[in-house]
Amino acid sequence: MQDKRTLRRKIYEIDFAIHELVLYLDTNPKCQKGLALLDKFRSLRAEAVKEYEQRFGKYILTPKDAGDGARWNWIDSPWPWEKEFMED
Repeated sequence: MQDKRTLRRKIYEIDFAIHELVLYLDTNPKCQKGLALLDKFRSLRAEAVKEYEQRFGKYILTPKDAGDGARWNWIDSPWPWEKEFMED
C-alpha cells in the first residue's frame, strides 16, 4: 500500500507519459504501438486515481465539489503556499 505522496507522484509520472505519447501521436497518428501504450497509460491512470480517491478523497476538485454555496468545500484544503507541492 502506497502513502499519499507516493501515489500522487505515481499519477504525475503517468500523466507525463500520457502527455509525451500524445505529442508523439500528433506526428505519428497511425502508430499502433503508440496508440496501445496510450490506452495502457490511461487505464493505469484511472486505476491510480481511483485508489487515491478511495484512500484520500478527491484527486481533482471540480465546480460541483464547491457545494451549494452556503459553505465552500475547497476552503478546507491547504492553500498552495501552505504546503510543499509534493507533501501529503
